[in-house]
Amino acid sequence: MMKKKNISASKASLVLFLCQMVSALDVPLDSKLLEELLQPPTIIQQSPKDYIVDPRENIVIQCEAKGKPPPSFSWTRNGTHFDIDKDALVTMKPNSGTLVVNIMNGGKAEAYEGVYQCTARNERGAAISNNIVIRPSRSPLWTKEKLEPNHVREGDSLVLHCRPPVGLPPPIIFWMDNAFQRLPQSERVSQGLNGDLYFSNVQPEDTREDYICYARFNHTQTIQQKQPISVKVFSMDSLNDTIAANLSDTDIYGAKPVTERQPVLLTPTGSTSTKVELRGNVLLLECIAAGLPTPVIRWIKEGGELPANRTFFENFKKTLKIIDVSEADSGNYKCIARNTLGSAHHVISVTVKAAPYWITAPRNLVLSPGEDGTLICRANGNPKPDITWLANGVPIAIAPEDPSRKVDGDTIIFSHVQERSSAVYQCNASNEYGYLLANAFVNVLAEPPRILTPANKLYQVIADSPALLDCAYFGSPKPEIEWFKGVKGSILRGNEYVFHDNGTLEIPVAQKDSTGTYTCVARNELGKIQNEVQLEVKDPTMIIKQPEYKVIQRYGQVSFECIIKHDPTLLPTVVWLKDNDELPDDERFLVGKDNLTIMNVTDKDDGTYTCVVNTTLDSVSASAVLTVVAAPPTPAIIYARPNPPFDLELTGQLERSIELSWVPGDENNSPITNFVIEFEDGLHEPGVWHYQTEVPGTQTTVQLKLSPYVNYSFRVIAVNEIGRSQPSEPSEQYLTKSANPDENPSNVQGIGSEPDNLVITWESLKGFQSNGPGLQYKVSWRQKDVDDEWTSVIVANVSKYIVSGTPTFVPYEIKVQALNDLGYAPEPLEVIGHSGEDLPMVAPGNVQVHVINSTLAKVHWDPVPPKTVRGHLQGYKVYYWKVQSLSRRNRRHVEKKILTFRGNKTFGMLPGLEPYSSYKLNVRVVNGKGEGPASPDKVFKTPEGVPSSPSFLKITNPTLDSLTLEWGSPTHPNGVLTSYILKFQPINNTHELGPLVEIRIPANESSLILKNLNYSTRYKFYFNAQTSVGSGSQITEEAVTIMDEGYSETLFATSPVMHIVRPTFYKVQPLYPRIRNVTTAAAETYANISWEYEGPDHVNFYVEYGVAGSKEDWKKEIVNASRSFFVLKGLTPGTAYKVRVGAEGLSQGPGVRSSEDVFETGPAMASRQVDIATQGWFIGLMCAVALLILILLIVCFIRRNKGGKYPVKEKEDAHADPEIQPMKEDDGTFGEYRSLESDAEDHKPLKKGSRTPSDRTVKKEDSDDSLVDYGEGVNGQFNEDGSFIGQYSGKKEKEPAEGNESSEAPSPVNAMNSFV
Repeated sequence: MMKKKNISASKASLVLFLCQMVSALDVPLDSKLLEELLQPPTIIQQSPKDYIVDPRENIVIQCEAKGKPPPSFSWTRNGTHFDIDKDALVTMKPNSGTLVVNIMNGGKAEAYEGVYQCTARNERGAAISNNIVIRPSRSPLWTKEKLEPNHVREGDSLVLHCRPPVGLPPPIIFWMDNAFQRLPQSERVSQGLNGDLYFSNVQPEDTREDYICYARFNHTQTIQQKQPISVKVFSMDSLNDTIAANLSDTDIYGAKPVTERQPVLLTPTGSTSTKVELRGNVLLLECIAAGLPTPVIRWIKEGGELPANRTFFENFKKTLKIIDVSEADSGNYKCIARNTLGSAHHVISVTVKAAPYWITAPRNLVLSPGEDGTLICRANGNPKPDITWLANGVPIAIAPEDPSRKVDGDTIIFSHVQERSSAVYQCNASNEYGYLLANAFVNVLAEPPRILTPANKLYQVIADSPALLDCAYFGSPKPEIEWFKGVKGSILRGNEYVFHDNGTLEIPVAQKDSTGTYTCVARNELGKIQNEVQLEVKDPTMIIKQPEYKVIQRYGQVSFECIIKHDPTLLPTVVWLKDNDELPDDERFLVGKDNLTIMNVTDKDDGTYTCVVNTTLDSVSASAVLTVVAAPPTPAIIYARPNPPFDLELTGQLERSIELSWVPGDENNSPITNFVIEFEDGLHEPGVWHYQTEVPGTQTTVQLKLSPYVNYSFRVIAVNEIGRSQPSEPSEQYLTKSANPDENPSNVQGIGSEPDNLVITWESLKGFQSNGPGLQYKVSWRQKDVDDEWTSVIVANVSKYIVSGTPTFVPYEIKVQALNDLGYAPEPLEVIGHSGEDLPMVAPGNVQVHVINSTLAKVHWDPVPPKTVRGHLQGYKVYYWKVQSLSRRNRRHVEKKILTFRGNKTFGMLPGLEPYSSYKLNVRVVNGKGEGPASPDKVFKTPEGVPSSPSFLKITNPTLDSLTLEWGSPTHPNGVLTSYILKFQPINNTHELGPLVEIRIPANESSLILKNLNYSTRYKFYFNAQTSVGSGSQITEEAVTIMDEGYSETLFATSPVMHIVRPTFYKVQPLYPRIRNVTTAAAETYANISWEYEGPDHVNFYVEYGVAGSKEDWKKEIVNASRSFFVLKGLTPGTAYKVRVGAEGLSQGPGVRSSEDVFETGPAMASRQVDIATQGWFIGLMCAVALLILILLIVCFIRRNKGGKYPVKEKEDAHADPEIQPMKEDDGTFGEYRSLESDAEDHKPLKKGSRTPSDRTVKKEDSDDSLVDYGEGVNGQFNEDGSFIGQYSGKKEKEPAEGNESSEAPSPVNAMNSFV
């Protein structure tokens, strides 16, 4: 039972209403934490300001509040204390401030009219509700009046007045006839906003006696009816006949015929009028005109345009509707009524006022002792609202003083607060059109740190994926969070970790070595606490042998493999799918550990088979296609579709059943699997055959169920594996008797097409489902959750009915029942529909943006109240756009981007942002009607990122020992450039890379001269820019120093770039000399030794050698001059030797030696062996054979040229294709047979990546550092140490060269020399 007084519930569960909190402290919604924290009262639910109640029901005035300790409640009525103990009919709900006035037990609602206000109070403060005005609804009866018939001449105008009784709230007006059908309306006849029915001109068909005005009072669900109004229209012909019959010949005069008239406005009257509307409301302006022909209405705004997307025309353009009006919509609106005879106009002066609306509503403030804060209350309106403050429900001027508080107009400033400063403050903004009241508390808390994440929580992730380790915390003052790895590890810092404001540690790319214990430490001035969590990084699941495409003959067997590799601590499950669905429930499908086998394959098994491997952390899949082909047919057997059945016979005729029998046709070597029975309804759908049933192929009779009122004919189709037979001949006809419908329409729906209607639709019954003549539907509806009777109407055999004048988007119970001339179908099921949607009323509030990194941000918002959506909530749209780049300060064309988040989602991610930029965004709610208003624009900025690559890198002015580098700044700096990084290294003749040198260059430089380089040496350069975040992507370039003296200082002065900024000089350390790539080619008694040398010139080489494996001293041979080869003579056949090459006479440091190489001389030839190639008889035989072949070739050549040209050859010469001419135009040589020597010298292309374009610019996509281009096939390989095997041993496939250039790979030496 309900108790009289409010009962304290200190042990009740507490959910703090902190979604609007604005402070340095965020209180997590942790149930245990919330039960312990003190909280001032917060009003979370209250009745509307203007509360119209049903006088027949109990009055419930809501007031719900939360706080710690739980608040107590009290009420005032008409400004004085309301003592509920003295009124036996008034009770307060337990643990609540909600009042219930028991009207149903004898009370009268009128006795409780008044202004009510609720106060919720605890030791931390007091919150108050709005002033709730209680008024009972009224639906008075229509005053009785005697209505005279309206006699109107054809073509005149007419106004039928409704004048409904004044109710609360005002009723909805509509005109209907005695059959409860809406009167048709058009441009000529329409209902005005005041409910009157206007005729621009009457016609004879307007004559009727049942013009009835109805007033529906939605609050009490009652409808009042005015007495019917009679209208009789006299045409000119009938009027002249009447006058002629009643007057003498001398008095007869002719009534004037129907004459056309120019427009005259019926409403509003006069030439001008005024209208005041409030901001945010719907502005409705109306113009209805009389005239013949019927006038057409047009609307304009003087001195401006009608607002786009908010302007609508209703009632055949007689009503101008502007939604969500603002002060900018004030002005003069002109309606113009026009027909062929002229026009009339009226000007309506519209003034838009505004009740107070929030600019900045005060937000709850949670502070620590000693902190500062502010409460801001800013509102606007027209006229400007007055701002007043209250403290705990008392005007602040007479409230107890607080030294930490200072009121400054619309702001309260708090300085050095203490726990006693906790209170609830009320801001009241009011003007003559309304008021706003907001509660905002100041809660001063002193709490040591607490960690809310469970201890030793285990997190498991897959390698190379992000890991998020939670550390939910709370404390006042706000604690500082630090993370450590291991029990005694050092604090975690660096770019490999992301530290979120909520305490979460993110490892963007977790590796196996990331596994371990992580410790979160929270500390503030009141204490310190720590918590440990565990992270395990697992190996990813992989399919190492995937299923492969298969082609199998019908009735064969096929198998797909799916072998997986996974982390040993994860338990995988393997699922096979066919065409992305479950495998058929067939014993022919055998699923093994690593495979799927299909036995006795049929055509139905054709499709895509997918192996899906799932673990608790990841999922992988692989697919293969199975194609089933027919097996070679046996020539002796011919398979075909069966012949059609025959001799159909009907027996055992009853009202609802009949027996059909038939004789099967020939099965044509393929057994009949089943028979398909079809029927024709000759009464409703003659010539259309419908499926009835199927029976097995062994059955030749079937008992068929019948429907009433159908003229049946049947036919039978036989089916085997080959296909379906032709249908049999139809059976005789059988007509069943009529009956009530057995079923009701299906797919009943109620969806409004306009905000004030409900469109009920259904799928009509088929003809044979009607069960009898006169099929109709009974459509019934009533508003859900309202104690109301069903409203019903019977309609013809249609599939739609429109209920008009409904409230916007309210649920209705709907049912549609079939009936015919014999009666009704069974009681139908009820479905829930909704009346029409309207655009959402409010924008999402409390929009917050959290920038995650330079390209990603997260946006949060508060959901809008469900009642303001006014439709099915489809989601929220976030509009965001870039305002400007922070590095360049240049504005550009604003391109708004839109992201849609489905459902009641209150946050979303904004990807693809540009680093170091300023953005704006707003959020809108979306329903089935469209978008609501936008929230105020929110500004946020993205941090710096790494820059893009420099726009270009050019290398110019090569000399013996220097190169000049020029570059352009990055196209997208993504921040403030700090420096450039240049790295370079030499490349020798075999394209091996030398030591890497790195130079850091100031960001304001744009060129550089490198000095002290080696002459005639190729260098490779790597260049990139840096910001404070890190290095951007690099571009590469290659260049060569020249071989001869040609450098001049004038090069610097005449450079097209260098004359602006003098480049920086940088001296490069010389290369340390070395000897490499020692190779040997050995014979029986000698060996050819060759090598490569890098370093200064003018050195003396020597070769040392000895028997491999012996301890004898090395033998030394001096090399003549500066050769890079030497021949060792006097070696022993079949012996292994060791060899090394050295250099002496270096100006810097001692000499150098190569590494050892081992070779073996060839075996000695036996002296008794006879070489056949040196025998005289063999030489003579070979000479004779060669002479014979030469004679044969000469004879063939003479016989071939004896006949002259063939005719075909002449035609080819006369019509030669210019693209395949053998002669080159430039030098006259034959393209197909030109010499290899000239081709190699003139047309050797450079390898990709070894040569720059002529202008020395670099394109990023053209950079290729691969050395694979210098190899071909199996010869182009590398040794284990990276050296090239079989260098330049063959040709490399390239794109076809233009002209007749050779496709043979060029020598790398020639390619290098092409630069100088």
